[in-house]
Amino acid sequence: MKPISKALSILFMVGGALMVISAGCFVFFWHRALMCWIFLLGAVLFTLVQAQQSYQGDDLALKRLKRIQSMAGLCFIIGGMLMADTAYGFFRPLFHNYIDYVTYVYNKWVVFLLIGAVIEVYTVHRIDYLLSKKNIKG
Repeated sequence: MKPISKALSILFMVGGALMVISAGCFVFFWHRALMCWIFLLGAVLFTLVQAQQSYQGDDLALKRLKRIQSMAGLCFIIGGMLMADTAYGFFRPLFHNYIDYVTYVYNKWVVFLLIGAVIEVYTVHRIDYLLSKKNIKG
């Protein structure tokens, strides 16, 4: 794996911390209008820094896992956008009635956050296992 610089490593941790803290605050209805944007900022930071850490080798499994990991980042960003929609109702005018909006969009950020988190945990552990198996320092 291509190592990232100390500054990018700090941005990566800050992005993850922003995501966790703002998601918790959003769930407990504490400044929801602000926390959705902080979550989205954290998700973008986390995803961009993670994309900077690329795999340069030949192993197809590691390349596949990095692509899957980018899908987790996309889920986090979509989840942040839907979190902002839950706070502000941006997508409400796209639906003819409120029932369809609630059925398809409202509070669906939780689903994307859960999918992204499960994919992220899986890929991180698999990449770590494959790198340690090959004695590659990450």
